[in-house]
Amino acid sequence: MTPFHLRILAADDMFFEGSCDNMIVPCPDGSFGVQAGHSNMISAVSPGELHYWPAEGEDAGAEKIAAVSSGLIKVENNDVLVLVDTAERPEDIDANRARRAADEAKEALLQKRSIQEYRIAQYSLARAVSRLRVRSDYEHFKG
Repeated sequence: MTPFHLRILAADDMFFEGSCDNMIVPCPDGSFGVQAGHSNMISAVSPGELHYWPAEGEDAGAEKIAAVSSGLIKVENNDVLVLVDTAERPEDIDANRARRAADEAKEALLQKRSIQEYRIAQYSLARAVSRLRVRSDYEHFKG
């Protein structure tokens, strides 16, 4: 399989940079895959699970998973750039903290607040749920 160059940038650091064989990205209309030779495009990224398969190094060919928040993806001439607010490896996710965040977001959704506060609570809940899903999948796979 021909690799493409992938950069995953979170607001606070470079999460991943290198050659990649395949990638699956969560988007508002569902997930979509990227492989070498993908047509040029820009799309929104939704909170969820991002899957990628590095093409070189000790993890070559192994599926990697990250919990990502909202952002953008740009595919141009076999170069893929994913810009997200946060990207976390499953082993770095604190499940208790994510559960508390989900509970707080659910409570905020039940409150009578402005549309902006409601949307922020929706976003917080989506992010917390995706973090919990990624952590749970990691523990199930590892265990």
